[in-house]
Amino acid sequence: MRLLRAFAAAALAVLALTGCSTATAQRAVPPLPRTERDRNDLIDTAQQVLVDRCLAGQGLTLPNASAPPDHSASAPQDHRLQGALFGRGHPELSVTLATGYTVTAHTDGCLAAAERDLYGDQRLWFRTRVVVNNLRAEAQQRMKRDPDYRAATARWTRCVTPAHGARPGRPDPAVSTRCAHESGLTRLRARLEPALLTRVRAERHGQLNTYRQLRTRALRRAAELYAERTVQVTPKKGSDPS
Repeated sequence: MRLLRAFAAAALAVLALTGCSTATAQRAVPPLPRTERDRNDLIDTAQQVLVDRCLAGQGLTLPNASAPPDHSASAPQDHRLQGALFGRGHPELSVTLATGYTVTAHTDGCLAAAERDLYGDQRLWFRTRVVVNNLRAEAQQRMKRDPDYRAATARWTRCVTPAHGARPGRPDPAVSTRCAHESGLTRLRARLEPALLTRVRAERHGQLNTYRQLRTRALRRAAELYAERTVQVTPKKGSDPS
């Protein structure tokens, strides 16, 4: 989990620039940020706010990322914070990717609670997010099974292997780059990876749509949280400000 205190000020500033004011005490939800980066920052900030609230309800706080580590903190206290944040016991959620890797998560803990608040369905968000975030890795896995790519990889291996000795675990970067060009590996990767990624994205069309829908819900919820924290009351014309 990223600790997002550094994003908070930037995200709130973005929304402040879009204009958020109310003529009465009624809350107004500000316009949503236009750029993807600003939208990410807004959701991340809202998630951090929700996590902080959840931890505070248990008498816990996250350490300030900019502060020096407190070595006086006890191990039990740190263990309690980790459990409150990420959940305890055996993970309830699990997704095995096409690459063979398995990703797990808990349904308890403050992070899970924040995701339920933002996305509405934490289980669905977890499954969808894990798959969508690994589409490129899935495309690369398919590329490695391509016969032409495997042949080019074999040529690259022969190229970087010294005449007398085993192939180094980490070939010299300059040698590796030269051999990638000479073996045709660079050219094949540039051709195959985008095509395979397009195919994978087409096959995962439904999950991509779900991902976008859940992100939109989280973005609107994040804007609501921002409005709750920044309600401004403007006195009516002719009223006594005192």
